[in-house]
Amino acid sequence: MRDLYRGLAVAAAVAAAAVTLVVVLPSEPDEVVAGPVTAPPAAPSSSGSTAPPSPAAGDTPVEPATRTDGATLAPGYTAMEALYADPRVPRLTGGVKRMTLSSPSRRVVEDKRTGLAVPRLPKPWKTYGAAPFSTRQVLPKTRGTSLRGMLVTCPLPIMEQESARDTALLAARWTLNHHPEGAKISWLASQPVKRGWMLVYRVTYGKHTSRAAVVIMDGGMGKPGLVFVTVPDAQRKQWRDLSRVVSGVRVLG
Repeated sequence: MRDLYRGLAVAAAVAAAAVTLVVVLPSEPDEVVAGPVTAPPAAPSSSGSTAPPSPAAGDTPVEPATRTDGATLAPGYTAMEALYADPRVPRLTGGVKRMTLSSPSRRVVEDKRTGLAVPRLPKPWKTYGAAPFSTRQVLPKTRGTSLRGMLVTCPLPIMEQESARDTALLAARWTLNHHPEGAKISWLASQPVKRGWMLVYRVTYGKHTSRAAVVIMDGGMGKPGLVFVTVPDAQRKQWRDLSRVVSGVRVLG
């Protein structure tokens, strides 16, 4: 009988040790299967939201690699995949027309950071504090809205792609950060320019629209330069200046 009790005690001790072992050993991390890739939404617009931090000297802010909801992008998630997944930016098809470019302006604003020059637009446009860009021209404020026309230059704020066309597409998507929340693009013109590419597009937000354009051009610096112009419908008389801008971008020298 003593041997029986002794055997039961040993078995209980072994069982207790096994339970303790299970509790002490750490569990293996769960494997997480990546869900469908979605495009990161635009950062809060410049109207009524906190401005992004100032760029480091010699450069402009680069689009973050994380979504604004805090989730990191899946490994291997490329900039072009983000573009194609973004419902705010439609595919650029062969049906998008080219536009006739006018004679370039003789009066220019020089940007030595990009190696580019852009037209110095006539009144009511005026030069304005450039930061965080390299150069900036603006239209006067319009009563009842915080939006106004803006023409800026800066080194390319997004990752350069193999083709100037793809780089311009990403740049146009980046400019939605400077339009009201919920803004969407529709293409008006697309064509190559000397040492780069230009896009002209309509930006729709609610009941209002802006006309905008980007020009990507290699000015011989460390990275291509970006020229971005946008004019809201409250200042639609200056929509004609978009043609003047895209026609007049050139390399310094």
